[in-house]
Parts: sequence; structure tokens; C-alpha cells
Amino acid sequence: MDTKTVIRWNLRQVMAENGIFQTSDLVEPLRQRGVEISRQMVHRVVTKTPQRINVDLLAALCDILDCTPNDLLELRHEQARSAPAAGETGPGTGPGIGDLRPVRARVRRPDE
Repeated sequence: MDTKTVIRWNLRQVMAENGIFQTSDLVEPLRQRGVEISRQMVHRVVTKTPQRINVDLLAALCDILDCTPNDLLELRHEQARSAPAAGETGPGTGPGIGDLRPVRARVRRPDE
């Protein structure tokens, strides 16, 4: 297998560690630091790995979350692997924040 270098964007995880769970909670702190971006753009920056990031935005995020750029941007060397087959589960195959994964809900009928 080949290895490939990737950047992992940890903004959502760092936000959760600081007790910030809604993307809209960043709009006003960013504005106070001179970064004027819309709620929609903040949502995109939080939920998707950006291809480019403004240095002023990165500095403001680090100030708000009391972290360093290394906490937000993690350089990783991963082995290139094939895509999982349909229905296959395992670590890293589902949505989540870092190592956290949602737990499937189970609906039960009340006993009659």
C-alpha cells in the first residue's frame, strides 16, 4: 500500500472540547476579532475541511478556542486503502467527530 499525506481539520472537535456545539456561536466572537463572515460560511468552515483558509480567520479561531494552528490542522500520513464495501462498518467509516460516533437508536413498541 502507498502512503499519502493528508491534512485533518479538527475544528469541530476542538469546538466540542471547549463546549461550543453550534456553528452560529462562532459568528459574534469572530466579528469581535474583525473577521466578518456569514453564518453559512462559518457553517462550511466548521463542517468541511477547507481547501484554503484565511490567516486572519485561523488566528481568530485559535484565539476564540484558546488553541494553536497545530490543534486545528493535523498533518497525517495514511496508507491508501480501497473504499469500504456497501454496508461495511468499522472505525472511520461513519459520520462523527474525531473518534466519537453516533449510536444507532432502537425503537421499541410498548408492551401490551
